[in-house]
Amino acid sequence: MKAIYNAANPIDAQLVSDLLADAGIEAHVQGSFLVGGIGELPAGEMMRIWVADEVADEAKKLIAQSSRGDGADTLEMESMPALRASWRRMWSALGAPGNGLALMERLLDAWSEPRRRYHTLQHLADCIAQLEPHLGIAQHPGEVEFALWMHDAIYDVRGKDNELRSAQWAARELQAIGQPQAVVDRVHRLVMATCHDALPRTPDEQLLVDVDLSILGAAPARFDDYEAQVREEYAWVPGWVFRRKRREILAQFLSRETLFNTEAFRNGFEAQARSNLQRSISAPRPWWRRA
Repeated sequence: MKAIYNAANPIDAQLVSDLLADAGIEAHVQGSFLVGGIGELPAGEMMRIWVADEVADEAKKLIAQSSRGDGADTLEMESMPALRASWRRMWSALGAPGNGLALMERLLDAWSEPRRRYHTLQHLADCIAQLEPHLGIAQHPGEVEFALWMHDAIYDVRGKDNELRSAQWAARELQAIGQPQAVVDRVHRLVMATCHDALPRTPDEQLLVDVDLSILGAAPARFDDYEAQVREEYAWVPGWVFRRKRREILAQFLSRETLFNTEAFRNGFEAQARSNLQRSISAPRPWWRRA
């Protein structure tokens, strides 16, 4: 056992213990029985959190991430338990060895890059929330969920190969843990389907694309936030160019016979998505225009 954290108080100790438990790490709090004497000794000295030696480094990383000040906002931090639950579910569904937490941490860091505005942990958490109730219609639910984690893992607003590089990263990770080539190939195609330059073919691709595009059918206030976040990511593009290209993209979506591929997402998002897209395209001077 190794001591990895000195808690400031009993509440701090409980929060950190819960954080580790969400990641599947068993923690022991030393000194919690001494709370009554907290005025006599420094609380941090009494309430130490211990974990097994082999998970100490992972536990420290989780704690450091939860308290970092690199731009991860409150909303993103509140989504962490759901993200970790998703990771455990997906890793188990893949039948992968170990827990993959080192890869999860790398992905969380990637999704938290400061240059991102829309393609952030909020987007990932929103997508997972939309996928979870529909995992039952997936042919390979673990693969779909892993592809969701990977689909914007690499995001350079000036790059044109983000999906390809993300798909290649996903393939490398799957190969490293001994997944069959058929799984590697399917996940690669799933991530590439999020280019949205062609209609998805397989049921799993259709589900993943619907999840990724569900923001189009969000409530108007959230859709407006999304529009503003996308504009901030492309702040380097002149306003008139951005507005013209953005309208072209939204009009392409609106011209489709249906925006969503699965019945569940058509029923839940189609009408609102069309309303949102039409409102954005028709706006004479978009409110999200930057100075």
